[in-house]
Parts: sequence; structure tokens; C-alpha cells
Amino acid sequence: MDHRLVGRLMNTEVVKARSGTPFREVVNLLSKHRKTGLPVVDADNKVLGVISETDLMFRQAAQDMLQNRWYNRRRLTGSARAARARQRSLRAGQLMTSPPVTIGPHQTVAEAARLMVAGKLDRLPVVDAEGRLCGLVTRSDLLKVFLRPDEEIREELITEVLVRTLGLKPGAVGVSVGAGVVTLSGRLGRSSEVTLAVRLAGRVDGVVAVVDELHYEHDDAAEQRDEQTLRDRAQEWLRGL
Repeated sequence: MDHRLVGRLMNTEVVKARSGTPFREVVNLLSKHRKTGLPVVDADNKVLGVISETDLMFRQAAQDMLQNRWYNRRRLTGSARAARARQRSLRAGQLMTSPPVTIGPHQTVAEAARLMVAGKLDRLPVVDAEGRLCGLVTRSDLLKVFLRPDEEIREELITEVLVRTLGLKPGAVGVSVGAGVVTLSGRLGRSSEVTLAVRLAGRVDGVVAVVDELHYEHDDAAEQRDEQTLRDRAQEWLRGL
């Protein structure tokens, strides 16, 4: 089963900034390309950090507070105006969030989603083994997985999961897909096959849920538990040698 990889969804034409890119140019890049954030790279295209609109807003708010203090105390004297000019000349390297959370092109969409949820992120720079930028993936890119046609999902489930992975004959399991919800029906030889079929079906890209209407002829769950118990006891005995 070929689980959807980040490299197949990422945007390869990435709007980016250099560490020395001025504040105003960063704002212009975001506005011109209608982006809410962008990666910051060095001369070797290695990702140093990420700048978002939130970073810029926080920075601007902090600057305004500082400027108000200068204004109240010095009424915009020459030194106050110089300080304000220095604040406005901040570079991308000073504004970015670092170190960046990145992902590789060969990692799965599920892994990317977990990183985004854990870090409350809207985007992830995609980097190669050397840390060089090769693309960008966003939350909306990941959601495209769930827009797969039902027939495409059904075909992958039958061909890759049931036939190729589980070794079942075509037609051994009834498969219907509607709005991403998969229904499996029919009868298999062992209960472990039913469990595995349902579990793997849920991992196919675009599957929202799996309805299990499968039956089995032989319950081998108890046998598997006994085998696992024996393996655990053997491992425990070996550790005691």
C-alpha cells in the first residue's frame, strides 16, 4: 500500500526570505504572494526558521510599545527617532521563529498532520537529508487527501490492501465507499484477518471511517494471545540468564 507522501502534495515553488531580508520586504513578500508565512533560508538554501504574520504582528506591537515610551520620555528627540529607525530595520533572521519544525518529502501525510497539530502550525518546510528547502506543505494541502474520489479509494483498498497485502482473492470481501466512509462485508477464515482488514482500510488516504460488517469462521484471537504470552515469558527467561 502506497501511503500518500508529503513529496506528492508539497508546493515546490516556495516564497522564501533570506536571513538578511528587511522587515518591510518580508511584509511585501507576504502581501504580494498572498501568504501568511514563509521559510527563512541561508545562502545554501538550508532552512533557518519560519516567519508568520503572527510573528510580524507581535514584533510590531512590541515596537509600538517601545516607541510610545520613547515618545513619552523624549518627545521624539534625535536619539528616539534613530532608535525607531533601527527597530524598523529588523531583518528576517531576527523576526523568524527558530529552530524550524520541518518534514522530509518521504514522510507520510499522517506524520505531517501530527506535527502540525502538536505544534499548532499552519505550514511545514519540506527539507532534504541535508536540511535544504525543497518544498512547503500547508494544512490545506493535507486536507486534499480527503477529497479523493470514492472509486479511487475503493480501487486502492481492493488492489493494495485486500489482494496484495492480505493475499485475499478479488471479491472475497465486499467493499463500498460513500463520501469517504468504507463498508467492508463478507466472511473471512479467521478473526485476525478481519481485524487486520479493518485496520489497514482505515489507513488508506481519503478514508474517513470504516464500517465493519465482516464475519469470520474461526476465532484465532485466543491462540494469538497464547502465543504472545509464551513469547513474553521466553523473553523474560532470557533476560534472567
